[in-house]
Amino acid sequence: MTYQVLARKWRPKNFGELVGQEHVLRTLGHALDKERLHHAYLFTGTRGVGKTTIARILAKCLNCEQGISSVPCEQCDACIEINNGRFMDLIEVDAASRTKVEDTRELLDNVQYAPSKGRFKVYLIDEVHMLSGHSFNALLKTLEEPPPHVKFLLATTDPQKLPVTILSRCLQFNLKNLSPAKIVDYLQQVLQSEGIDFDEAALWHLAGAAAGSMRDALTLLDQAISFGEGEVREPAVVSLLGTPDQRTVLGLVADLRDRDAASLLETVATVAEHNPDFARLLEQLLSSFHRIATAQLLPDAVDNSQGDRKQILELAAAFSAEDVQLYYQIALNTLQDMNASPDRRMAFEMGLLRMLAFSPEVFHRNPDNMPELVEEEQKKKPTLSSEPEPIPDPAGLAPTPPESTPEPVSRPVPEPGTEPIPEPAQQQSEETPAQAGPLGTEPGTVSDVMAASGEMADEAEADDAAVADEAPAADIRTDSDAGRVGLHELGSRNWWQVVEQLPLSGLSGNVLANCDLQSCVADQLVLVLDEQQSTLYRDEQCALFAELLSEYFGHRVSVRVETATPQSETPAARRQRLRRERAAQALETFAGDPVVRDIMERFSARIVDDSLQYPE
Repeated sequence: MTYQVLARKWRPKNFGELVGQEHVLRTLGHALDKERLHHAYLFTGTRGVGKTTIARILAKCLNCEQGISSVPCEQCDACIEINNGRFMDLIEVDAASRTKVEDTRELLDNVQYAPSKGRFKVYLIDEVHMLSGHSFNALLKTLEEPPPHVKFLLATTDPQKLPVTILSRCLQFNLKNLSPAKIVDYLQQVLQSEGIDFDEAALWHLAGAAAGSMRDALTLLDQAISFGEGEVREPAVVSLLGTPDQRTVLGLVADLRDRDAASLLETVATVAEHNPDFARLLEQLLSSFHRIATAQLLPDAVDNSQGDRKQILELAAAFSAEDVQLYYQIALNTLQDMNASPDRRMAFEMGLLRMLAFSPEVFHRNPDNMPELVEEEQKKKPTLSSEPEPIPDPAGLAPTPPESTPEPVSRPVPEPGTEPIPEPAQQQSEETPAQAGPLGTEPGTVSDVMAASGEMADEAEADDAAVADEAPAADIRTDSDAGRVGLHELGSRNWWQVVEQLPLSGLSGNVLANCDLQSCVADQLVLVLDEQQSTLYRDEQCALFAELLSEYFGHRVSVRVETATPQSETPAARRQRLRRERAAQALETFAGDPVVRDIMERFSARIVDDSLQYPE
């Protein structure tokens, strides 16, 4: 007996055997049972989702000798002949091979004649979008008002190419791609009926490669059975498709979690020995990142379809949300750029290395990894002044520069994170003890002098304690001067110091920066999150804040986050205020420069505020 391929052998013969497309089956079932029939139906969708199959079943329902219903009898001559493809009143036309207007006119010449055996004469036109414009015009009138004994069933994979005049005359059904879970369930039924041993993991690989097409899945299953010598096993399917198994993909994700570049490249080298499809491997990596991101927000939404739910949940707890989103975007860009790369493996490895290189956690949680050259370049940033202001030497050991004629010099704009430095004439009266150390030293040298003299350190601490009660909450202090704050002295006025020193960035860092400290009682911190930022907050962040603050203070503290309007200035609001003050000072310094004033007077110029750039 001649072997029949699975895609033909297991083609559904009635609506009950059809997998998926419930929205189409429900509509057609009700219409058939109540005999509310349209004269033209259009089925659209990608390949292998059941367009032609549904059209043939519909033709069988219309011509069953037991009457019109959604459940044909499968016993009458009409049902048997339609199943065998030899029913005279079912005219199937391949529009891709009959595109000429003469073919369409020849087809329509027989429309007026009554059916030979059935109740309706059914015209099934497949890939109807391939017809020419003249063919559509010839079909238009007949399609709108056909004889009562004629039904048109049209199928296409590209409905955009159909004229709107054709679309408006048809009852349109858009068939969806099948989910991998539905494909796997159907393949299991097929293999159990065929008596073939299989691994469920192998079927998930086939379902993923089928990309929503049941016909493609059955074709791949046929190929896998032949390749596996009568069995469907995961190693054979992986070798056949050229895609690694899920364990290998999760191994790559674990290497990214551990930031182990050596293990990452070693895994890629092992996978490359089997000549894989690196584009497909990258798609699997994207799918894993998507499942991890889903697990971080909705753990219950992660299914165990690939037998890896436990690993996905563990990885979701190990990754930050920022890392997952960044890795997904890098993988997506790598997939788009892969065709332009001379070697797909090289493009794949570069994508993985980008994930390691540009992770926000690398430099933030491991400051020692920051290259020294970057720090040196930051120190070399130019300012708006013509020459830097000399730093006073507390020990008087620096050589005295030769006297020269003083020239007007504009003061430099402070570096990021520093506060405006008062003018020399007002410095003694305006600065606080935290801003100026003994002997008139600049901020940054106080710690050195304090380390050399214990008495001087005690005096500085006493001064800080005396001024703390008098200083307002918005007191300006540089981040470099801010020492570690003890839990017993923590308050709303110095909460920003703690936030600035915590190793936290990204979304969670933004949430904490928009929180104000409401109270600190019995090792419990109550934070008030600005209600305008409440959409960024997640419950898991509260545990993260508690962990970081416990590490900062040296013993365990608990944190509770409430949403309201902060009564004091949050660290984020403080940063914005300082940025505005620095911008205003930069504008004032620039406008006061003699050269700038001369240019403005000579050319009647003015300063455009938004165009002024200053070091952040």
